[in-house]
Amino acid sequence: MKTITGSEFDAYWKRQAAVREDEGVLDRVRCIIADVRRRGDEAVRAFTDQFDKSSPERFEVPREAVEAAYERLRTTDPELMDALKTARDHINRFAREQKKQFFDFEYEVSPGVIAGQRVIPVQKAAVYAPAGRFPLISSVLMGVIPALAAGVEDVFVVSPPVRDGLPDWRIPAAVCIAGEGVRVFAIGGAQAIAAFALGTETVPRVDVIAGPGNKYVAAAKRLLFGEVGIDFIAGPTDVLIITDACADAPAHADTVAADMLAQAEHDPDARARVLTPNEASAERIARALEKQVAVLPTAETARSSLEAGGLIITYADEDEAVRIANAIAPEHLELQCCDEANTRLLPRLKNYGALFIGEKAAEVLGDYSGGTNHTLPTSGSARFSGGLSVRHFLKTVTTLRCGKGAGYMRAMKAAETIARAEGLAGHGESARIRLV
Repeated sequence: MKTITGSEFDAYWKRQAAVREDEGVLDRVRCIIADVRRRGDEAVRAFTDQFDKSSPERFEVPREAVEAAYERLRTTDPELMDALKTARDHINRFAREQKKQFFDFEYEVSPGVIAGQRVIPVQKAAVYAPAGRFPLISSVLMGVIPALAAGVEDVFVVSPPVRDGLPDWRIPAAVCIAGEGVRVFAIGGAQAIAAFALGTETVPRVDVIAGPGNKYVAAAKRLLFGEVGIDFIAGPTDVLIITDACADAPAHADTVAADMLAQAEHDPDARARVLTPNEASAERIARALEKQVAVLPTAETARSSLEAGGLIITYADEDEAVRIANAIAPEHLELQCCDEANTRLLPRLKNYGALFIGEKAAEVLGDYSGGTNHTLPTSGSARFSGGLSVRHFLKTVTTLRCGKGAGYMRAMKAAETIARAEGLAGHGESARIRLV
């Protein structure tokens, strides 16, 4: 676990940014996409057999298997069932409130020129639910519910098979909780993204693919963007926690350490970082981390993560803390300062996927049941992107209506003038003919 000062941060961060993309992964995924494009189901079936040891007759999970998974969850783990329903209700309420912020309107920009917008949901969307070391049943809720709230007609969940033709049984159980009419496919990796982006004999082509996945899933989304809409390219998860002297106590160090380990246990590439005001606080956090990781069931992964990229940064003042936080642009940003400091910092922090304000706002709530989405921009992409929401399943298209008026005549004359200046005579004539 590395500790640096704020003045050392710039040089450290420049070295981190020098990591290059794995061209080998991209090359392998290009081959998978090309084969799926050429051979359709046959290629998907071959890759599914090769990578997942699954050779089903059909990729879609039978409806009876989906319903059996729901019944199994209901009878064997009612506590988890109740927890997932609580999360569903919160995510759904928040997503539907988000949807209200996107609305149709028209506005007369000038007499006779009426511009407008329409908000239209895409028709088909696929949600990828990872099932590696940890089957992310929560990702089903985070992807399906915003799509349904947006008004998408056909929603599909795709997840790698763990046995012939079937995903982890908790995935289809979560689908039943998320909403009705959602179909489930047992395909994983780059071949799943290619199948839904391109369409095959039995896999429908969709308009948008959302959801996290491994580096092969991310590479496929990157390469196929343009043929299909995506949410964003997700990388390793990360968190940045800002503390201050007001919260400088051993119990607070325990909370910070727990939140850092909650990220570090994801995988060795996960990044847990904290900004703290002095060396004494840094030492308390480091001791709390060591104490907690020693008894953590996922300690091997968490230790690897902390050793590879865990970071404690001591900052000189709030200006330095803000500058560093905005440079990191974390996926998750926690403000664990006193109320006064949180209030001062809040408007100055510009780059984050999701913000958690105050010690009670645990990032784990964002992961599961707080209502906000846990599919968030990573690897610094929070500089230009927000998290998954209903907007990823909506198209904002524009309309133009025109009638008589001085504004219309000025706009048309301007269009003719600009067109002729650009040398586009046909454009100019199309405008001129309406001026008579």
